[in-house]
Amino acid sequence: MPDLRSEALRYAKENNSRFLEELNDFLTIPSISTDPGHAADVEEAANWVANKFEKLNLVNIKILPTGGHPVVYAELNTSVPDAPTILVYGHYDVQPAEPLELWTSGAFEPEQRGENLYARGASDMKGQVCATINALEAVLEVGASPVNIKFLIEGEEEIGSPNLAEFISKNQDLLACDFALNPDTGMIGADNPTITYALRGLAYFEVRVEGPDHDLHSGIYGGVVHNPAQALCELIAGMHDENGSVTLTGYYDRVRSLEVEERNQLSELPMDEEFYRKQTGAPVLWGEKEYSPVERVGARPTLEVNGIYSGFIGEGSKTVLPSWAMAKISMRLVPDQDPDEVHQQLISYFEENAPDTIKFEIKYLVGSPASISDRNSEGVKAMQDAMERVWSKKPLFRREGGTVPVVDMFSGILNIDSVNCGFSLPDDNAHSPNEKLHLPTWTRGIDTIIHFIYNFEK
Repeated sequence: MPDLRSEALRYAKENNSRFLEELNDFLTIPSISTDPGHAADVEEAANWVANKFEKLNLVNIKILPTGGHPVVYAELNTSVPDAPTILVYGHYDVQPAEPLELWTSGAFEPEQRGENLYARGASDMKGQVCATINALEAVLEVGASPVNIKFLIEGEEEIGSPNLAEFISKNQDLLACDFALNPDTGMIGADNPTITYALRGLAYFEVRVEGPDHDLHSGIYGGVVHNPAQALCELIAGMHDENGSVTLTGYYDRVRSLEVEERNQLSELPMDEEFYRKQTGAPVLWGEKEYSPVERVGARPTLEVNGIYSGFIGEGSKTVLPSWAMAKISMRLVPDQDPDEVHQQLISYFEENAPDTIKFEIKYLVGSPASISDRNSEGVKAMQDAMERVWSKKPLFRREGGTVPVVDMFSGILNIDSVNCGFSLPDDNAHSPNEKLHLPTWTRGIDTIIHFIYNFEK
């Protein structure tokens, strides 16, 4: 009897160069979901994924409309009785590439330098989507799959998946499965295979402060009219205390405490202060002193200013007292926190602290709860074994600070857990110029997913 697992791994190795060429082709498509000017490119990327599914002879391939960009769906139905069904999630959209001048090579002109492939979307997450498709191709080329597989590849993850929950709710029968595979997280390091069992949620706001009804001459009116930029900065500064804790009333009321066992487990991860200084270039770390860095980024909520704008910011000087100021503010949430509730807490903070010299408006842009998965589920155990086979060591389990809205959607709507993995690295510059993919880790990722599929073989 042939060893299909070994044959599939050999096929993947022999076809690695072609897999890389196909990924390069995918990366040339500027599928920037947030920019209406790239709507045609987003559609092209959706068609690219659908064409890949057609070449694998998958069935029920559909490009399904949503209120925004479409979802690409496909199925593989095995003949194995009582085989589990895995729903594979991914996204084909990418972040904007700006500032373009900071890229060493073109953002949508993939370039390999050493062991890394540079392009927008290489790591987040076109590389991960291709790794999953390539692994399935290897399995199907040498025999039948031991599992049923469904694909849901969306085009709006980078804008918070605003239409995905409605899509999932309307297509529950189509998406019915035993669990999901979500390769949209990452690894702690190239030699540290990682399974992410918890993800923080997100609440994102635009805050606008207004003062006079038009910009004023700062010499004539400075000192008699409250500057909105100053007022906004003072309000923002008051959102944290000297310990780095968020000061919004009730903000920590629902935060789930870390058990001793979990804190001990997290303390063993190779993610100390030096790790974060090296990854960020920050001279000294900041945050709640009673928590370790790995706890602060995975198990504690945050409030961050993502951008601030007011008045004259061009070259040279202009003595203006601006009529308004704006800030983008995000909160990373942990299990049991409610995005709608923290929205009200932010409003209350401004009501309690904003001076009567200004008016304010808070726009609620995006909200997604945190998620936490069972570390002992069948899917997680299969991935743990797969990673151990490829890396010859047990994977690390971690909480991740980022947000993947679909994980909570799958849990809340389909009542399924997700296996959160991925083969991106901390220094891949996701969302930044010079985004890259470490190719040896990507190749190991393909092998890992092959093992993962065969781990359900009866």
